[in-house]
Amino acid sequence: MEEKSEKFLFEEMAVPRAVATLAIPTIISQVVTMIYNLADTFFIGQIGDPAMVAAVSLVSPWFNLLTALGNLFGLGASSLISRLLGMKKESDIRYVSAFSIWGGAAVTLLFSLLTFLARNPLLHFLGASPDTYGYAESYLNWVVVIGGVPTMVSLSLGHLLRSEGNARPASAGMMFGGILNVVLDPVLIFGFHLDVAGAAIATAFSNAASVVFFVIQYIRLGKKTAVSLNPKYFTLRFSGDVFSVGLASALATALGNASNMVMVRLASGYGDIPVAAYGIVKRIDQLPLNVSMGLCQGFMPLVGYNFAAKNYQRMRRISTFSWKTALFMSACFVACFAVFAPQILHLFIPEEQTSALGAQFLRIACLAVPFTSVNFLISYTLQAMGKGVQSAVLTFSRQGLLNIPLLILMNVTIGLYGMIWTQLAVELIMLPVSLGMYMHTFRRLQEAH
Repeated sequence: MEEKSEKFLFEEMAVPRAVATLAIPTIISQVVTMIYNLADTFFIGQIGDPAMVAAVSLVSPWFNLLTALGNLFGLGASSLISRLLGMKKESDIRYVSAFSIWGGAAVTLLFSLLTFLARNPLLHFLGASPDTYGYAESYLNWVVVIGGVPTMVSLSLGHLLRSEGNARPASAGMMFGGILNVVLDPVLIFGFHLDVAGAAIATAFSNAASVVFFVIQYIRLGKKTAVSLNPKYFTLRFSGDVFSVGLASALATALGNASNMVMVRLASGYGDIPVAAYGIVKRIDQLPLNVSMGLCQGFMPLVGYNFAAKNYQRMRRISTFSWKTALFMSACFVACFAVFAPQILHLFIPEEQTSALGAQFLRIACLAVPFTSVNFLISYTLQAMGKGVQSAVLTFSRQGLLNIPLLILMNVTIGLYGMIWTQLAVELIMLPVSLGMYMHTFRRLQEAH
């Protein structure tokens, strides 16, 4: 019965309904995840100290590199598992999943250790000032050094659940961790007077709790899932297939965070207030992108399955429907941010100078959101098809070749506000390139078929 319903979902269900079935739980979990990411900034902002907010903003790009590792191992494995299901090769899935979890955990442990050993030069590189250094070090130690492995493993376990169409338990795990973090933040920050350290402890503990939740889900699924967490199935045999797709997504996250690091580093030259304002705006601006990410994670198994099954017309309908949906949702967010920017920023930090500057930043930054969403979804569509090289080329062109050099150029020529306009310029340049890459790839599939 389970197999029949899974087959109906992937092969026959109406496209809008199929996308909604997998994407709505994922979007909800991404929104909850975004809320708990915002929670640290929100509750620390209520203290009214821009230095504390700036410290969290400085560390956030480095913490987000854990998402890159989660995507490298988890999203890469998820894409491969969906394609293995489409090719009816379920027996290989246990090896792919074991490599994803145990290989990812080992690499993340090394990343956390190196972060601890290099924390002093790293924090100075990220732009920590004498006023923010102590707060930033405390936040870094908890969320990356101690909480690194649980964060990466929870992300990967969620990806693996979604790969087989189990969107609801995957989303529930992310939501469980998110809600727990929102509850713990005020208790630790205000109740125990731990300030920045309290927010960091809440994040690390919540991600560890998510791992426990996911493990329980796999135990409950038992033989209904082909995924295995048993280390005895660990092998490097499928590492190339996992990395060929996961690398593109990891590169997108890593280069995106490198851009943020450059932006924060350049903004720190204007003082702690612009860093705090930009940090809050970046968190708020991530909300529509996280909705797009939820949509991506929902439609990827559908695209991957139908690609492997050579049902290219259904695959294309799923992709284009998802892009249109993302564009509409992004436009709604832009309208909301443009109208309510001052109120939104004041909610996050009552300090007048920071909130006023942040409101101006948000109204500029949100203009890029619809174009970012479409570029983002095209890249994920290519990854779902196993076209990691094409996706990586788009990602590197967008974040590496364009974004970072343009940030530096805009800072030199225009100044602080020039850097805020950079993302819109990059997305407008990349949109026709992304569409062209997808159309070329799809035409070649049709010709080969």
